[in-house]
Amino acid sequence: MKEQENVKRRSGQRETILTVLKYIRKYWIYLALSIVMAALTVSLTLYLPILTGQVIDLLIDKGLVEFPGVFRILKKMAVAIAVTAAAQWIMNVCNNQMTYRIVQDVRNEAFRKIEILPLKYIDGHSHGEVVSRVIADVDQFADGLLMGFTQFFTGVITILGTLGFMLSVNVVVTGVVVLITPLSFLVAAFIAKKTYVMFRLQSETRGEQTALIEEMIGNQKVVQAFSHEDETMEAFDGINDRLKKCSLKAIFYSSLTNPATRFVNNLVYAGVAVTGALYAIRGGISIGQLSCFLTYANQYTKPFNEISGVVTELQNALACAARIFELIGEDAQIPDKENAKELGCVDGSVDLQHVYFSYVPDKKLITDFNLSVRAGQRVAIVGPTGCGKTTIINLLMRFYDVQKGAICVDGTDIRDVTRRSLRSNYGMVLQETWLKAGTIRDNIVMGRPDATDEEIIAAAKLSHAHSFIKRMPQGYDTVIGEDGGNLSQGQKQLLCITRVMLCLPPMLILDEATSSIDTRTEIRIQKAFATMMEGRTSFIVAHRLSTIREADVILVMKDGNVIEQGSHETLLEQGGFYATLYNSQFAPAT
Repeated sequence: MKEQENVKRRSGQRETILTVLKYIRKYWIYLALSIVMAALTVSLTLYLPILTGQVIDLLIDKGLVEFPGVFRILKKMAVAIAVTAAAQWIMNVCNNQMTYRIVQDVRNEAFRKIEILPLKYIDGHSHGEVVSRVIADVDQFADGLLMGFTQFFTGVITILGTLGFMLSVNVVVTGVVVLITPLSFLVAAFIAKKTYVMFRLQSETRGEQTALIEEMIGNQKVVQAFSHEDETMEAFDGINDRLKKCSLKAIFYSSLTNPATRFVNNLVYAGVAVTGALYAIRGGISIGQLSCFLTYANQYTKPFNEISGVVTELQNALACAARIFELIGEDAQIPDKENAKELGCVDGSVDLQHVYFSYVPDKKLITDFNLSVRAGQRVAIVGPTGCGKTTIINLLMRFYDVQKGAICVDGTDIRDVTRRSLRSNYGMVLQETWLKAGTIRDNIVMGRPDATDEEIIAAAKLSHAHSFIKRMPQGYDTVIGEDGGNLSQGQKQLLCITRVMLCLPPMLILDEATSSIDTRTEIRIQKAFATMMEGRTSFIVAHRLSTIREADVILVMKDGNVIEQGSHETLLEQGGFYATLYNSQFAPAT
C-alpha cells in the first residue's frame, strides 16, 4: 500500500512538473535570455579569482611589485565586475517577467475554469478552499518559481563552470572535489522526498483553514446570535493545531538541508586546502593558484547550499501548483453543442417531458416529471422543504442538465441551444440576494448595460426601490460594498427585483423573491409583479401561499413528484395536501 502511494505521489509530481514546463514554454525567450545572462554572470565571477591569483603572483616580495601588471589586471577586474552586475540585473528582470506572467496565466485560467465549472463542483466544495487555491497556493507557487529561476540556473552553471576552471588549473585537486560532491546530492534527494509530502499537507490544511475563516466571517451574526463562538474557536484551534504540526514538520525537514550540505561543503574546502597546500609545498602550483583554488572551493560549494534551499522551495511550489492544477483540470460543465443555435425572443411555452434528475446517484429526487406550461401562464410551485422546487428552477435555467427526459422552450430542447441565449430569456429573482461592489446603478444595469437613466428610474419606481435609493448619499451613484454593504436585506432584494424589472424578459423565475420584504412593501411588490408578469410565462416558488393565489396553475410537489395540480380554489375544494398546507398557515388562532 505504501509503495502504491509513493508511486502515485511520484507520478503526480511528474505530471505537475510537466504542466509547469508547459506554461514556461510560452516564455522561452525570457528563459533563454536568463540562462545566457546566468552563464555570463558565472563565467565572469569565476574569472575574477584567476585575476586575483595573477595579482598575488605579481606581489613577488617586499618592494618587488610589478605595478604596471597589477594596474592592467585591476582594469580587467573592474570591467568584469561592471558587466557581471549588468548581466545579473538583466537576468533578474527576465526571471521576474517570466514568473509573474506565468502566475498571471495560471490565475486567469483558474478563474476562467471557475466560471465554467458545473454548479455541482461549486456546491460540493468550500468556497474558502477554492479561494485558497487561487490566491494563497498561486502565491506560494510564484515564490518557489522565482527562487528556482533566480538561483537554480545560476547554481548549476556555477558548479559546472567552477569544475571547468579548476580542471584547467590542476586535475588532482579537482578530483578530490568531485569525489566528495555526491554526498550533497544524496542528502538533498533524501530531504526532498520528505518535504514534498509535508508541504502538500500544509497547503491542504491552509485551504481548510481559509474555508473556515471565510465561512465564519460570512455568518458572524448567526454565530454570535446562537453563542457559537466557543465551538467555532475549538474548530479553528483544531485546524490551526494541525497546520502548526504539518508546518513544523515541513520546515524541520527543509531546515536540515542547509546544515547537512554545509557539512559536506566544509569537507570539500578542507580537502582542497590540504591537497592544494601539499602541491604548493612541492612546487606543483603557485601561491596565487592555491588562493584561486580555495576561492573556487567556496564558490563551488556555495551553490549546493542555494540549490538545496531552492529544492525545498520548489517542493513547496510543486505541492501548491498541484492543487491549483487540480482545479484547472476539473471537468468543465458540458459545453454547448457545436451546432447549438441561439434562442431568440420566445413566446414562453415550456414543456418538461419525463424528466429524471438527482444530485446524488443513489438518492432519487425527481422521477418521471411531466409539465406543460402555455405561454403567459403563471405557474406556482409549492411543497415542503427538499421536495424539488428549487431543483426545477435549476433545470429550467440549465444550471444542471436533466439525466433523462427533456425540457423544451417553444418546442426546442434547451440542450440544443446556447446557455447564454436560454438564460437571457429568463428574469430571475432569488431568495438569496447577490450584489457586487460598485454603484447602485452598476448593480441594476447588469442585464442591460445600455439602459438610460430614465429607464433605470422607471424600473426602480416599479419595484418601489426608488424612494430609498434617493435617500442614499449619492443616489444611484452611491457606492456599495461587497454583497450590498450596509443595506438591509429588504433593500438588497428590492435592487435585485429592480434589475429584473429593467430587463423584462419573456419568462420569469421568482424563487421566494419577497421573503426579505416587509408586508406593506410586499403588497406593493405583488402589484408590480402582477404588471410585470402580464403576458409572460412565470414560475413562482413560494412558502407563503398568500403570494400565489392569482397563479394560473399551482403545482404541489412532494418527494420530487407533482401530487396535486390546479388553481387555488380548485385545490382548496379538493381538500388534499395543498389545502392542509394553506390552512396550516391561515388557521384561526385558538
